[in-house]
Amino acid sequence: MTVPEKLKVAAKLVELGVDIMEAGFPIASQGDFEAVDAVSREFPGVQVAALSRSNKGDVQRAAASLDKAKRPRIHTFLATSDIHLKYKLKKSRQEILEMAVAAVELARTYVDDVEFSAEDGARTDPDYLEQVAKAVVAAGARTVNIPDTVGYSTPDEYGALIGRIVKALGDTAVVSVHCHDDLGLAVANSLAAVKAGARQVECTINGIGERAGNCSLEEVVMVMKTRNDVYPYETGIQPQYLYGTSQMLSSVITFGPQPNKAIVGRNAFAHEAGIHQDGYLKERTTYEIIDPKSVGVPEGKLVLGKHSGRHALKNRLEDLGFQMTSEEIDYVYREFTSMADNKKGMMDEEIAELARQCQAQGLAV
Repeated sequence: MTVPEKLKVAAKLVELGVDIMEAGFPIASQGDFEAVDAVSREFPGVQVAALSRSNKGDVQRAAASLDKAKRPRIHTFLATSDIHLKYKLKKSRQEILEMAVAAVELARTYVDDVEFSAEDGARTDPDYLEQVAKAVVAAGARTVNIPDTVGYSTPDEYGALIGRIVKALGDTAVVSVHCHDDLGLAVANSLAAVKAGARQVECTINGIGERAGNCSLEEVVMVMKTRNDVYPYETGIQPQYLYGTSQMLSSVITFGPQPNKAIVGRNAFAHEAGIHQDGYLKERTTYEIIDPKSVGVPEGKLVLGKHSGRHALKNRLEDLGFQMTSEEIDYVYREFTSMADNKKGMMDEEIAELARQCQAQGLAV
């Protein structure tokens, strides 16, 4: 995203109620540096984070980008798994530990709020991960993030790991999670982590992110809202702005979520199966566990196609201004299913035309 685009997205995230906006990776480009600075200036009441690797140049560049921020955070990261140490960094565990501590100590000379991420934490030896976590907190980190960088972990496994780090750190730091969706478990893993004591979830609108994406903000929020009996936690998110934020992000990055994406996909509140439509028309909650309006979607909708039943067709005809008897509905329904069998869905204009044909043949009032 360009700087103006990031400002546009940031405005929606502020409206949505996010706690912290990670606005960019300042060392990566001049544009990202300017974006962090611009977001900090434009939204002084919101905490803004700048990302950095665990080296002097990155930390200093992040600090410079946050110079005008009222609530700055430097988020520094370093891989800790043996596979990353051996093949990517070519360093020992002791060297990594020292680099992590040095980066946090340096960051603390610029800002009070420092987050440390143990990249590929989910595949890191738990004993070593605990050692790193304690060391960076002692060096001044307020938040310790344990990413599932490659989306490899499972809920039970990840929850147990997070629980161990939470117990090890006690009240000295907030434990955070950052899950990728390579196996489709990013949301499940994040929720398992919250149950285990994590109190920050790093997530994205529409689940966008590297490869298969990241934990979806809207899904985590609405699981907690809808199943608060199972996940009795609260966030500061205003869910009525979820759909609008999703739509705006899609327009900025030029692609949206898949149609069947939970919460914000265009079919998330659409019903096509006849049995579903019949139940929905009698009582919305038979097939909708979330009120569409609660997440900013104007209303649920019935998709009329070959799987639709008479009840849904009758309801749509009434919406279109046609009052028809059971026999007349039967006639239109036969014609409708014949046409719909060869189409992805029937437009209102096509349904109205069938009703008019019925009238023209004297079969409808």
